[in-house]
Amino acid sequence: MSDTTKMPSQQGKSGGFKIPRMIIVAFIVIIATFFAVQFLPENPEDLGPISLVPALFLITYIFITKRILEALTLASLMGFIFVHRGDFFSAFNDSLMTVLMGDTMAWLFIVCGLMGSIIALIEKAGGAFAFGEWVSNRAKTRKSTLMWTWVLGMVIFIDDYLNSLTVGSCMAPITDRYKVSREMLAYIVDSTAAPVCVLIPISTWAVFAAGLLEEYGLAPNGQGMIYFIKTIPFNFYGWFGALIVPLVIFGIIPIFGPMKKAEQRAQETGILAPPGSEKIDIKAGETMEIPEKPNVWNFFLPILFLVASTIYFEIDMMKGVIITLAFMFFLYVPQKIMNAEEFADLCVKGIKNMLLPLLMMVLAFTFADANEQIGFTAYVIDKATAVMSPHLMPFVIFIVLGITEFITGTNWGMYVIALPIVIPLAGAIGANPIIAVAAVLSAGVWGSHICFYSDATILSSAASGCDNYRHAVTQMPFGFVAAGLSAIAFLVAGFLF
Repeated sequence: MSDTTKMPSQQGKSGGFKIPRMIIVAFIVIIATFFAVQFLPENPEDLGPISLVPALFLITYIFITKRILEALTLASLMGFIFVHRGDFFSAFNDSLMTVLMGDTMAWLFIVCGLMGSIIALIEKAGGAFAFGEWVSNRAKTRKSTLMWTWVLGMVIFIDDYLNSLTVGSCMAPITDRYKVSREMLAYIVDSTAAPVCVLIPISTWAVFAAGLLEEYGLAPNGQGMIYFIKTIPFNFYGWFGALIVPLVIFGIIPIFGPMKKAEQRAQETGILAPPGSEKIDIKAGETMEIPEKPNVWNFFLPILFLVASTIYFEIDMMKGVIITLAFMFFLYVPQKIMNAEEFADLCVKGIKNMLLPLLMMVLAFTFADANEQIGFTAYVIDKATAVMSPHLMPFVIFIVLGITEFITGTNWGMYVIALPIVIPLAGAIGANPIIAVAAVLSAGVWGSHICFYSDATILSSAASGCDNYRHAVTQMPFGFVAAGLSAIAFLVAGFLF
C-alpha cells in the first residue's frame, strides 16, 4: 500500500478533538471531592486531620505533573468544597477577589510590576551589560563570579524582592559566560534574599516582624525593633541558609542531587536553563540592544537610588520604586539612550514580564485562604502544642511551622497566624520567648525557601530565568541541609537559654 493511501487513515486516527489530560484530572478531582464531603462534618473546625488533604494533594500533584498553576487551583477548589459544599465556586471567586483587592496583593502588583519596569529600563540603557563587564574585570573564574553573585545578594539586603529581582536579572548574563546552570544561579539568589533580610534590622522583614512583636505583646510600644534585634543571633536558618552558599561554591559542601545533574547539563551541553524557563523569565528570553558606550553608572545609580529612597521613606519599597522610575527618566532620557515614548513602552513591557509570577502569587494566596478556612494551620499548631515543653519548644516550632510554611507558601501570613499563639504559649510554659520567636521567623524563611510556589521561589526563578519547579527541586536538598543544622541549633538553644 502506498504512502498516499495510508495518509487518510492515519489522519483519521490522529485528528479530531482531544480533551486535555489536565481537564480530565481536574473534573475527576472536583467530582470526587464533592461526593466525599457529603460524609464530612459541616463545621470546618471539626475536620481535624481531613484539613491536611488539600495540602497533601497539592504536593503530590506537583511532584507527579510538575504543574504548579493547576495544582494550586485544584487544591484551592478542594478546600473551598470542604467548607462551602455546593457553593464552592462562589467561595473561590470571592477569595480571588479578596486576594486581588487586598493591600498585600496591591503592594505586590505595584512593587513587583514596577521592579520589572526598572529592570527592563536598566537592560535597555546598557547598565546590566556594563555591570557585567565591570564584574568580569574583577571575577576571572567561575567560582569568583558565583561569589560576586553571593556578595551582591548580601549587599542588597533592604528587601528580598528587590534582592532577588536585581541580583538574578543582572548576574544571569555574567554567570552564563561560565556555563553556570540557571538552577545554581537561582539557588544562590534565593539563598541571599529572605535568609539575609531576616538577619538585618534595616529591612522590610525587620520592620514587619518588629510591628508584630509590639502588636502581640512581646515588645512594649516603640521597642519592637529592639526585640527583633535580640532574635537575630537565634535566627539560625537565616545564618545557615546564607552561609552554606559559599561552602557549596568552593566545593566544601559538594553539589549533589538534582543540582548536580543541572550543572552537568550546563557544562556538557551548554543548555543553561531547564525546559519551560522562558515562560517565567522576567526578560522573556529576549536580548536587548546594547548602546555604543554602555556606562556602568546606568546600573549603579538607579540601584543605589532605589535602596536609598526605600530607606528614606522608612523602608517603604513602594515609594522607593515609584520615585526611582522618575529618577531613571531624568537619568536616561537626557542621555538620548531612549526618548519619553520608549521609556513608557519599556515600563509597560517590564510590567507584562512580571504577569506570570504575579499570577502564581495570586493563586498561592488563594490556596492559603482556603487552608485558613478549613483550619489547616490551626490544626497543625494545636497538635504540635501537645508535645511542647520549655526546652523542646523552639525545635518543635521550627519543624512544624517550617513544614506548614512549605505547604502554604506565605511566610508573612504564617507569622500573623503563628506569633499570637507562640508568644503567650512560650510565657505559659516557661520557654524563652525570644528563641521561640526566632524559631517562627526561621521557619517562615525555610518553608518559603524550598516551597514550589512561594514568592521567594517565584521571583528568584523569574529573575534568574529558571523554571520555578526545577529551581525548587534543585534547591531543596541544600535547604534541608540548612534546616537540619538549624533544627539541631534550636534543640541546643532550647536547653541552654
